[in-house]
Amino acid sequence: MINWGFIGAGSIARTSLAPAVHRAEGSALYAVACHSPDRASALGPKVVYRDYAGVVEDPSVHVVYICLHNSAHRHWALRALAAGKHVLCEKPLGLTAEETDEMAATAARHGRLLVEAAWNRWHPRTRDMEQFLAKGMIGEVREVIAEFHGAVPAKDNYRWNPSLGGGALFDVGCYAISAALGAFSWQQPHVSRAALSAHRPGQADARADIVLAFRDGVAQVSAAFTNQERQHLEIRGTEGWIRARDDAFTAGAQPVDLQVNSSGMTASHVYPAVDSYQLMVAEVSSAAAGEPAHLVPLEQSLAVAVALDHIRQTASVDVLPLGQRRPAGDADADSWKGSGA
Repeated sequence: MINWGFIGAGSIARTSLAPAVHRAEGSALYAVACHSPDRASALGPKVVYRDYAGVVEDPSVHVVYICLHNSAHRHWALRALAAGKHVLCEKPLGLTAEETDEMAATAARHGRLLVEAAWNRWHPRTRDMEQFLAKGMIGEVREVIAEFHGAVPAKDNYRWNPSLGGGALFDVGCYAISAALGAFSWQQPHVSRAALSAHRPGQADARADIVLAFRDGVAQVSAAFTNQERQHLEIRGTEGWIRARDDAFTAGAQPVDLQVNSSGMTASHVYPAVDSYQLMVAEVSSAAAGEPAHLVPLEQSLAVAVALDHIRQTASVDVLPLGQRRPAGDADADSWKGSGA
């Protein structure tokens, strides 16, 4: 049995990860650390800690799950890895490629797992799409359109705070950026255009519009906090296309499909509802037990971090009132609503 310890007990832990650990075979929610014992207890662990260090130092914990605001990921991942724990950390792993690389090097030095909790990567549709691309079913990829417009966070949510690693680019943009890089075999692109928009000065970005140029194609990426939620992924190649419509990046709760056009023939692949969080937890537990497992490779997480660095370094920043669109062409996340992914 693989014992899990949570650092943080925010909404993602409450609604998704704790239920996933309870349901996943070979996994047990052993400990939760939170400044509110009541919130920690509500997740159903065997042990509750007020201090995050309690989970890191508990010899009975095998895997530490970190669900704090983004700027706290590096610190607690490094501490957990140094203590000999495997780590599943919310995305993005670090705020920069340098942080992510340091975390990966620490994991390698201590012989521990470090896995980015990009839970959509465990959904069968995502895995099939990756296989279709690897097999060249649509020929050479030439264009990607990736859009993830998520809900507007509450006014006191950490996602509005740049010092805590907030912003649409980090929160929902990383899904779309990852999909674009994956479609182009994880090449590192040139940032042709990057524009970030905030609703007021000093606030984290609420929208990101990006054009990435790859060796043989281009990706158009849009990420935003908006009241008009939208998720769309389309990959166009020399011999066809792949299209993920409904919930392109957060599929699971409802049945979804994947449309694939190959050499003029279109097929629709249908996937039943599935708990991708549970699939992720089960695979991480298997890997922690030394068994074969499907994990998101760290080099891919690092590639996304490098691309995000380049985007942020290149981007122009505008301030747009809430709802207006650009013309075409305490470090404890528990105190912030909706902590985690």
